[in-house]
Formats: sequence, C-alpha cells, structure tokens
Amino acid sequence: MRMENKVAIVTGGAGGLGEATTKLFASEGATVVIADVLEEEGRKIEANIAEMGGVGLFARLDVTDENQWKDLVATTVSRFGKLDVLVNNAGISGSDPDTLNTDMWDSLMEINAKGVFLGVKHAIPEMLKAGHGAIVNISSISGVVGQDYVHMGYSASKGAVRLLTKTAAAQYARKGIRVNSVHPGVMAPMLTSKTTAPGEVRDRMIASVPLGREGTRLEIANAVLFLASDEASYITGAELMVDGGFTAV
Repeated sequence: MRMENKVAIVTGGAGGLGEATTKLFASEGATVVIADVLEEEGRKIEANIAEMGGVGLFARLDVTDENQWKDLVATTVSRFGKLDVLVNNAGISGSDPDTLNTDMWDSLMEINAKGVFLGVKHAIPEMLKAGHGAIVNISSISGVVGQDYVHMGYSASKGAVRLLTKTAAAQYARKGIRVNSVHPGVMAPMLTSKTTAPGEVRDRMIASVPLGREGTRLEIANAVLFLASDEASYITGAELMVDGGFTAV
C-alpha cells in the first residue's frame, strides 16, 4: 500500500476534496487525522474509515488559530508517535460578486494563505525530528493565471500558497522534507461559492477547459496521494496542475 505506516494530517478533511483525500489515504494504509471545524461531518468520516478497517481521528481545527495548530500537531504525535504527511487543503472560495470587498480579501488571505503557513510552520519541526516528511499544499489554477470571475484576493491567496510552497521546498529539501502544491482546475462548486455556482459563469468556465468537463474530487485526491507518497521521492517545489488542460492554452 502506498501510504502504509504513514501518519497524515488533512485539513478541511471533513468534506469535499478533503474527505476524498482522507478516505483515499486511509485505503492506502495511512493513519489519518481529519482536521476541520465541521465536527459532525468529521466524526462521521472517522467512523467511515474505521468501517473500512483503517485508522482515522477527527480533531477540531480552525486553521487561522495558531494555538489550535500547536495542539493538533502535539495530539497527533502523542497519539501516533510521528507526523509524516501534511495536506493543507482547508480553504474558502473567492467566488463573490463583490470583487472589491476588503473583508473578503482579509478572510481569503487569513484562511487560504496564513492557514497554510501555520500548518507548514508547526509540521516542519516534527518532520525535522524524523528526518523526513511530505507536505502537499492545495493551491488552484487561480494561483497561476488571472480570472475575471473570482475575487482578486482568492488569486492572491492561492498565488501565495504557490510561492510559499517553492520557498519551503528550497529551505528544507536538504533536511529530507518535500513540499509541493496541487492546482485544481474547474471543480464542483464549494459550499462558499457564489458567482461560480451553476449558471452562465460556470458554463463559461467549463467551456474553457480543453477536456470539456469539471474535474472530480478523486482525480485531485489521486494527485495529492502521489505527491505525499514515496513514489514522489525526487519531487519537491513542484506545482502539479490537475485542470483538464486549462492552463495549457
């Protein structure tokens, strides 16, 4: 199994791509900590993983709260003895019609960018102790190209994740820690989506994808699994586009 004996934290693990990732990791032998603010959903996934014969643990996490990050990493190491993998998946959509909203800018940067930084900050010391680790940060095609249907703070936050990833990779490669980013393309709307919910804008988004369709959560989760696994042992600082060819044209 591709994640056998690995201990992983997945933020935003109680729904969407996070749920797909936690269940895929568990099916591949990982012990998975499901970190999220959604307790009912997270505990349900914990139970699902147990039914699969795997090991999962729900832990409440607001990714903007540094003390909660400290507690999460400490709990993970105390319970399971180590931390091998961190997937920084938690985030909010920039799909808001008010593209000049300052409060939205602040929320996007706080959750999507600072939340990733705090995860990297608190995971790395434990990975240094072990002499190895893999971090996968979820960015977006919006972190690579501009788009006219998202708040500019979303692109800024996801661009921050992209370059944070490369810098962390450069700084910690010689310590055995790999850091990569995954950039999903057009996916099913998030809970926080507004302008990109089904309608004219979404139809236009899908029409711009060379493969002609949305991606699935499992397709993204498989990319995350690859980068988190030892199969990607010579890959760090990379940005993996999983976008149906959107950024190729």
